[in-house]
Amino acid sequence: MAPKKDYYEVLGVSKSASKEGIKKAYRKLARRYHPDLNPGNKESEEKFKEIQEAYSVLSNDEKRKAYDMYGSAEFQPSTRTTWQWSEGAPEGVEFGLGDYSGIEDMLGDIFGAKGQGRRKRRGRDLEYQIEIDFESAIKGESRNISISRESNCPVCDGSGIRPGASTKTCSRCKGSGKITSGPFNISRACSVCGGRGKVSTDPCQSCSGSGRRILTETISVKIPPGVDNGSRIRVQGKGEEGIGNGTAGDLYIIVRVSPHPVFQREQSDIYLELPVTFYEAALGARISVPTVDGTVIVTIPPGTQNDTKLRLRGKGVPHFRNKERGDQYVVVKILLPEQISEESRRRFEEFSKTLPYNPRIHLEKYMK
Repeated sequence: MAPKKDYYEVLGVSKSASKEGIKKAYRKLARRYHPDLNPGNKESEEKFKEIQEAYSVLSNDEKRKAYDMYGSAEFQPSTRTTWQWSEGAPEGVEFGLGDYSGIEDMLGDIFGAKGQGRRKRRGRDLEYQIEIDFESAIKGESRNISISRESNCPVCDGSGIRPGASTKTCSRCKGSGKITSGPFNISRACSVCGGRGKVSTDPCQSCSGSGRRILTETISVKIPPGVDNGSRIRVQGKGEEGIGNGTAGDLYIIVRVSPHPVFQREQSDIYLELPVTFYEAALGARISVPTVDGTVIVTIPPGTQNDTKLRLRGKGVPHFRNKERGDQYVVVKILLPEQISEESRRRFEEFSKTLPYNPRIHLEKYMK
């Protein structure tokens, strides 16, 4: 009897590993042991089969559950009792692999874009970082940015062949654009024609026959109100162009907000420290205060204490989704002049005698 296999050990993951962790481990091992990269190495070939078997079970929720209950014997043809493979190879070997359309796509990702040839493939997503000021983050704005991205050559439309040049059927792949090889009959792009199925001795001069060029484009990006540091704005279809009429990737704008000299943001609220004199705090006052919407008048009640927060409803940050706004809080900071004249000192002394007040009286019972 063949020894029982620990599929988690085969992939080098724990039993609590996520599906993404299992996929990552599988791709790493597949890159290492794939027969095409180890020609004639029987040990690598057997290891690759073992990796495929483990991944096909652990990547499927139902099969993984059955494996956790009954072990690998349930997935061996001679001993299985409760689980049946679907017709043909295990799921994930020839068919779907998560976000891949098949094993060929997965291997293209492992071995690089060259293996993809001219198959239909979605373009890569791109990221672009911009810095905006505080008020633009609150109110939103439109901005023009220039991005450089890999695109199909506009001269040859991605074919890599000079327009009007004669072509002939590739003798190696017989016009299919693919070569099937290896113990698993994996199809890959023909290395002679690059997956096009046709060859020409007259490549496009604009792209040197690659079919791709780095092109720069200026686009207008709308920054919605309420964005914050680290916000990601998706611009659909403005990533790299797809190959073989594949859809374009997306562009993600990463926002960085420069700090403001007086405003501070905490989620949907804005805070402003307002310096006041001790007599404004004692007697009360009406003071002009800046907001992102302009100047407003704030009433300081008589006897206001230091660090008192006064709320300005609806003067904060718009919520990203429902556009309701947070509040602005004015934090009172009572300040004294750094230098006092002799005349002012004398008046302060007289004032202290007319209004005796001990703010530390609650501490006296703790003093020895």
